[in-house]
Amino acid sequence: MARHAMLIEDEPNIAEAIRFLLRRDGWEVTTLGDGGVAEARVREQRPDLVILDLMLPGRSGIEILEALRATPDTAGLPVMMLTAKGQGRDREAAERAGADLFMAKPFSNAEFVAAARSLIRA
Repeated sequence: MARHAMLIEDEPNIAEAIRFLLRRDGWEVTTLGDGGVAEARVREQRPDLVILDLMLPGRSGIEILEALRATPDTAGLPVMMLTAKGQGRDREAAERAGADLFMAKPFSNAEFVAAARSLIRA
């Protein structure tokens, strides 16, 4: 059975690049561009991995992550946070909210795929 990643990213070029990388690595990928519906979709679809942008329309990545961590059925779900800014403040907020891994854009393709794999093996 294919691993399922849910990608919540509002920048179409980045979403397409990540979807391509993961599909080439054998993943099934669902993409969402709006933070407002993200939490409900994660709960419906139960992906193996959530890849979450920090800055989203509707609801921030931090708010979504906090909501997922606050509920027992999604508390242990692996979450990779993406951000365009490598600022320490964002990283600290994501770590406090419970992100498993933090990836600053731009990233290398190989590094991204290796990080995704490592999160579902952990």
